[in-house]
Amino acid sequence: MFVRTMETLAGGEWTGAETWVDVFDPVDVRQPVVRVPALTAAQVAGIYDAASDGFSVWKRTPALERAAILAKAASLLRVRAAEIALGVTTENGKTLAEARGEVGKAADFLDYYAGHAREAYGSLVHDVRPDTRTSFHREPIGVVLAITPWNDPLLTPARKLAPALAAGNAVVLKPASETPTSGLYLARALHDAGLPAGVLSVVTGRTSEISDALLDDPRIAAVTFTGSNEVGEALRARIAPRNVRFQAELGGKNASVVLAGADLPAAAAAVVAASFGQAGQRCTATSRVLVERGVYDAFVAELRARVTALRLGPGRDAGTVVGPLVSRGHQDSVLGDIATAVKQGARVELGGDAPAGDLAHGCYVNPTVLADVTTEMDIWRHEVFGPVVVVRAVDGLDEAIDAVNDSKYGLSAAVFSDSLAAAYRFAEEVECGQIAVNTTTSGWDVHHPFGGFRDSGSAFKEQGVEALHFYTRVKTVAIHFGR
Repeated sequence: MFVRTMETLAGGEWTGAETWVDVFDPVDVRQPVVRVPALTAAQVAGIYDAASDGFSVWKRTPALERAAILAKAASLLRVRAAEIALGVTTENGKTLAEARGEVGKAADFLDYYAGHAREAYGSLVHDVRPDTRTSFHREPIGVVLAITPWNDPLLTPARKLAPALAAGNAVVLKPASETPTSGLYLARALHDAGLPAGVLSVVTGRTSEISDALLDDPRIAAVTFTGSNEVGEALRARIAPRNVRFQAELGGKNASVVLAGADLPAAAAAVVAASFGQAGQRCTATSRVLVERGVYDAFVAELRARVTALRLGPGRDAGTVVGPLVSRGHQDSVLGDIATAVKQGARVELGGDAPAGDLAHGCYVNPTVLADVTTEMDIWRHEVFGPVVVVRAVDGLDEAIDAVNDSKYGLSAAVFSDSLAAAYRFAEEVECGQIAVNTTTSGWDVHHPFGGFRDSGSAFKEQGVEALHFYTRVKTVAIHFGR
């Protein structure tokens, strides 16, 4: 079987390595499909050398010139969308429709932040001193390390790179080892659009061999991370003694509430989209559904019908709705979570296992609905990050809000209701960074501030104007012009 190799962008040059890292298609993990360079610690140090030099050039590049490069890169992503979407599907497993959407959204991020070049980046402020003109403005912070996950391997790097680069920073990107090629497609578009050497480099390789070089370089001004809570907390502790900014988008245990009076077919359709899109591998995916007791049976019937109709298969097949999970290890983890739930007393309404036959060589888990779940079970609190949703009856809005907030996480939640009063109360009292009413917990546009509360992340938001606050610092300037 032919295995393609892809070089990585390091200091403005496309480079290989003495050894390579295998990348697998989760549809069939028996053979690798792509190889990327396994960079050494010395090469990573060289990347930071280049990033420091690149930042010196990029921060002095006029904002409108930076914007033009981002806009051209967005156009290149759209021109290359078919190739890139296939690459995303091949290494991640999501459907081609989902991958095409990811390419489009990545381009949107670049365009959106390119547009900010024509917006104000500071302001005049009054000064008590006569003949003094005082202002403040935002400027870039330096070299940013961006560590991105495998579930949205193109979109998440774009979400971080676009505001960081628009603000004038240099970025060292470390994509997930399972899905490194998507970040390389993004880097290729930016490189071909004219990004100066060193402003962006992509570190591929084995984390165990390069983590010290990657994380401990004194030139790092900020670290932005999306991934698991365990890794995020370790990163936070590691850089805490240094004057390094830290942004984290971590886990979630997102709930959707269905109240009596809701449009049950519409609610079920939204829950299915939020729970099983991308095979449930989204931080904003609905994983808990709380249904008012009077409509519980009717809603579960609607849910069963829609989940039963989901077609499992390779992401490249036109009829596939749910693709495989990203890796065999993650598949085992999700199946283990289901088995633990059943052992603790949960009942499998649908799914609960892996398919056999032609799909056995892939990392599939059948879309799963669990009932009879209690708050003492692990499945109520643990983020599964797969095509698994639990359903539980509640007695009214008060109990529903308490149940939503019964989590260490606070990323996203939704309520389905025909009551405006219930919707506003839910939005006010639920402790989550993203609230949806009569729509899914997932799917936010590039200009919407994004991020969670509690253990779901840090105080810095991503997306929208809010994202620029993380990638910039404020400088105040007072000029006395009198004699």
